[in-house]
Amino acid sequence: MNFTLRMYALLMTWVVIAPMFASQQRASTPPEQQAAQKPATETSTEEIIYKNTKYGFTFSLPQGWKGYTIVTETWEGSDVQKGDVERGPLIYIRHPAWTKKTPRQDIPIMVFTVAQWGSVQQGNYLVNGGTIVPNELGRNRKYVFTLPPRANYPDLAGVEDVDDILRHGPLRPIWSK
Repeated sequence: MNFTLRMYALLMTWVVIAPMFASQQRASTPPEQQAAQKPATETSTEEIIYKNTKYGFTFSLPQGWKGYTIVTETWEGSDVQKGDVERGPLIYIRHPAWTKKTPRQDIPIMVFTVAQWGSVQQGNYLVNGGTIVPNELGRNRKYVFTLPPRANYPDLAGVEDVDDILRHGPLRPIWSK
């Protein structure tokens, strides 16, 4: 395994494990901002929290993301042998400076049911046409939250900022009943 691949694997492992060792829960915000293109709300002078009550997680963002928007699409996974297709939400947290003329790197979050995630990990489904399994960011009792394979586009502005945000374990599950 070459050095770059090992560093990437180490980084992704850290992104998955770090949230589990966090000592404090982050502050919550007013009701969920799930609909596409809704503006953010501020919770402190240090960070902004996106709260998704539909799927049960929060995501911490730096102040530079004040005014972010949420864009929701659908991921698709297929069982090549059986022909079955699974779908689920793909939530993009979009930087406020993003425009069609000058797009910036989004923060993509794939949402799987626990059963769907088990199938993906067993290799039963290829997600978004790729053979690389998404990287887990966190989970609650019903859902698993992942970073899609090939989530970063090096030619877009803000890719380093998104990498830095992800290094700090920003996703926190909300443990529902």
